[in-house]
Amino acid sequence: MRVHIATDHAGMELSSHLITTLSAHGYEMIDHGPAAYDAEDDYPAFCINAATAVVADQTAGVDALGIVLGGSGNGEQIAANKVKGVRAALAWNLDTAKLARQHNNANVVAVGGRQHTVHEATELIKAFLTEPFTNAERHERRISQIATYETTGEITN
Repeated sequence: MRVHIATDHAGMELSSHLITTLSAHGYEMIDHGPAAYDAEDDYPAFCINAATAVVADQTAGVDALGIVLGGSGNGEQIAANKVKGVRAALAWNLDTAKLARQHNNANVVAVGGRQHTVHEATELIKAFLTEPFTNAERHERRISQIATYETTGEITN
């Protein structure tokens, strides 16, 4: 699986750890930055680039997911969710990481690097990456309603 990853300055240590750890587990890690620590960096471009790459890969039939990291993960999730086709979920425990995939077929996970130890965050992300979507009709229907709104502005039920 290809995994696109982006962060801000608050998640750089975690990002570096994840790139090394997940690469060792066979994931193809694509780093969307930043390349160097800057306490004044602006995360939106990094996260949007990672999210755009996830959608492009998935559209091309590539098995891909994304990770966006920050101090809380909130802003990074918001930025990623501005990309058409992205369903970014903030994971703060194992249940939310797994449910993001099971019920929402999320394709990007956001994690707050200042909210968890490196070990805890790694476990959340591993859970997200390995959890399958259930393909349950009710979940597919709800995701379809969101996609319809995203592309047409029409609210359906």
